[in-house]
Amino acid sequence: MSDDPIRSPSWSQVREIPRDCLDDRNLRQSVGAGVVVGTILFLINQSQAVFAGQATAATWVRIGLTYLVPFVVANYGIVIASRRWPR
Repeated sequence: MSDDPIRSPSWSQVREIPRDCLDDRNLRQSVGAGVVVGTILFLINQSQAVFAGQATAATWVRIGLTYLVPFVVANYGIVIASRRWPR
């Protein structure tokens, strides 16, 4: 989404935050963080129930959140780091 291949997008108004989070580079990083960290957390917390065939609907909701939380945290880091302060 960003036209400049060197500079990352930045924001100064809250309405600009979704644009920064959906920027191709930022989205790839956030998804990557969600997949890597989410998989590690899944293996630690939920894999025993899944591999034993004992996963319930609640287990699958927790698995979804296991991947969603690191994705959101990565986006939060992008938002904090990319804020453009008025001069």
